[in-house]
Amino acid sequence: MRICSLLPSATEVIAALGLSEELVGISHECDYPPSVGNVPIMVEPMIPPHGLTSAEIDRQVAQLVASGQRLYRLNHDRLCDSRPDLILSQDLCHVCAVTPDQLHEAIRAMPHQPAVLTLNPGTVHDVIDDVVRIGDAAGRSAEGHRFASQLRERLDAVRTRVQGFSHRPRVVCIEWLSPLYVAGHWVPEMVQLAGGQDVLAQPGTPSRVVTWDDILAAAPDLLIVMPCGFSVERTRTELSQLMQQPGQWPIPSKLRADTFLVDASSYFSRPGPRLIDGIELLAAILHPSDHDPIHGSMASRLEPQPLQ
Repeated sequence: MRICSLLPSATEVIAALGLSEELVGISHECDYPPSVGNVPIMVEPMIPPHGLTSAEIDRQVAQLVASGQRLYRLNHDRLCDSRPDLILSQDLCHVCAVTPDQLHEAIRAMPHQPAVLTLNPGTVHDVIDDVVRIGDAAGRSAEGHRFASQLRERLDAVRTRVQGFSHRPRVVCIEWLSPLYVAGHWVPEMVQLAGGQDVLAQPGTPSRVVTWDDILAAAPDLLIVMPCGFSVERTRTELSQLMQQPGQWPIPSKLRADTFLVDASSYFSRPGPRLIDGIELLAAILHPSDHDPIHGSMASRLEPQPLQ
């Protein structure tokens, strides 16, 4: 089967099911696992993915949307030439990937009409269910069910580990640095599964803009900073610059000591299998143990202190 995956999360599932060799097209963000690195790219962003601050990205997105322009360019000719049998797409976030109407416009011009699987997960359990759906669509039903079962077993292991803790830390998860957004969709559920309570968001609800007054009024025990698509180092670099500006990121000293920067790109932004890694990471942050060391590339305190 010839498969085109326009979603990084779906590309990860395809690879996990042993179908990397059947990929004939991916998006510009499909960078994991490394085995997909040579697959032709079908989607390019209208806004440069690097070199801009959060505020600059937000302004450019707003300008493009206001003018009716698209945020991504789909290479119609390359997609047609790839002759896919199956295309994996999404209808969850039009800021994150090509829109369904862009894809359908391209498909209409193709002599061979591929099957299209559109994903729209809102929770962790939706993400795991999508693993099964992708496996069914790609002709790897047994492998999809097996992989989903493994992910559920890992969730159960986290649940078993944290259920004995009476204290559930109050958590705020920041999904964008400027303007401030709290994370929604599957992230509040991830916090719950990891043994915490998200005090500014509910599972399955969209991300939303907040103020520092909102954050401080919620009285969080921990602040988890996870800008969409950012690594720990990219977050640290931009946050260091923001905190040098008057009135920007006025974190109280007590909360500053319990502010963690996490690899959002790998473990939180993408609704794919590595969300389970993200839940395991959150559990290690919220309920530290000597048995759960955290690598600095996955998470780091805002103020340099060793993590467990």
